[in-house]
Amino acid sequence: MYKNKKALIPLTLASTVAMALSQTANAEIVLYDKDDTTFSTDGYMNAFYVHSNVDSDNDVRDRNQSRVKMGFLPSWIGFNFGKQIDGLQLGGRASFWVTINDSDDNGTGTDIDVRQFYGTVSSPQWGEVLVGKDFGLFGRSNIFLDELLAGYGNVSDSLGLVDGNGVSFGNIGTGYVYAFPTSQITYRNNNLAEGLRVAVGIMDTFDSNQLDSSGVNDKAYQDKPRFESEISYQFELGGSKIYSWVNGTYQNSKNSVDNPGAYDDDLTSKGLGYGVQAKLGGLSLTASGFQAKGINPFFSNNAGQAILRDTDSDGYLLQGSYTFGKNRIALSYGQTKDDGNGLGAKADYETRGIAYFRTINDNLKLVAEYNVHETDAKDVYVGAAAGAGSIPDVETKTFAVGAVVSW
Repeated sequence: MYKNKKALIPLTLASTVAMALSQTANAEIVLYDKDDTTFSTDGYMNAFYVHSNVDSDNDVRDRNQSRVKMGFLPSWIGFNFGKQIDGLQLGGRASFWVTINDSDDNGTGTDIDVRQFYGTVSSPQWGEVLVGKDFGLFGRSNIFLDELLAGYGNVSDSLGLVDGNGVSFGNIGTGYVYAFPTSQITYRNNNLAEGLRVAVGIMDTFDSNQLDSSGVNDKAYQDKPRFESEISYQFELGGSKIYSWVNGTYQNSKNSVDNPGAYDDDLTSKGLGYGVQAKLGGLSLTASGFQAKGINPFFSNNAGQAILRDTDSDGYLLQGSYTFGKNRIALSYGQTKDDGNGLGAKADYETRGIAYFRTINDNLKLVAEYNVHETDAKDVYVGAAAGAGSIPDVETKTFAVGAVVSW
């Protein structure tokens, strides 16, 4: 990103995606480079033809559905700024993510989502501070090092993804929690030792126990920020390049109304993520997982404000890929077990997938993928008369073929 090679480059989405998409030279285009100041752009655009087959315990939901949608990664355009001044490296990034599917009832209802908008101040002596909006640290490497990141991933019908206008879910909810973009102040060290990096940050808090959505009869509040961190270590062993990581999150949320019979009026949300990826020649093996309590198993910031409980969720993801020439084949299996914080009822979620990636040139890649997502409900489902908190068993088989253009 910067001309000065000694400058600390943050582990932002731009660099991590470039690592994950190593088969494509995802090089930025430099628009300005003068007087120790740089300005550049990068982008990612994709579309898939998708066919999904839904088999549900609720028979009225059984169907075959064809769509043209974007993949797990939305299309985006990003802009990067860097300037060397007074012994400091100043930087910044803004990226705008676009939903390519319009709304059935709103015509051209395409969304533009700003997932990154931050500035950085760094020095080779003491590291880097990031201020603004970026992806979180809990679950960060778990998701960015997903072997199917440039693919399609699961479209659980239990989550409304078959008919939805947004992205597919990759392995969100079947192996990791999405490291949702959030406002933050994060410090990253310069290497404490060769290959070792540490990031710690305070994140904007989220409501985890707001019973009344109007906020009139009760108020959820957090008297301390949310804390997140990630430690990663990269090294070589026996000719293999190995990247390992541990990340975590912690937040306490209280409610102004003392009514523990209806919800947890004092809830501590905490999670631990971990993983390792090893590369030897064209072979890549990845194993990751997480354990959490009082956390939405899909979204690290509890998007949608589900009323969370002091219950557990855990998951793991096992993947392997092999690259030969301009071809890469990847296999994936992921599972999350949730005691009810996701959809309000106990369920296991599982995704099995296989994908083929063909690199045409540095800026164009073709993708074909087949995956099967299963929702295995642990509470009894009784069809249309189901009570609150019960969900059906659903199997969604999806075939996707598409193209990715990047620079």
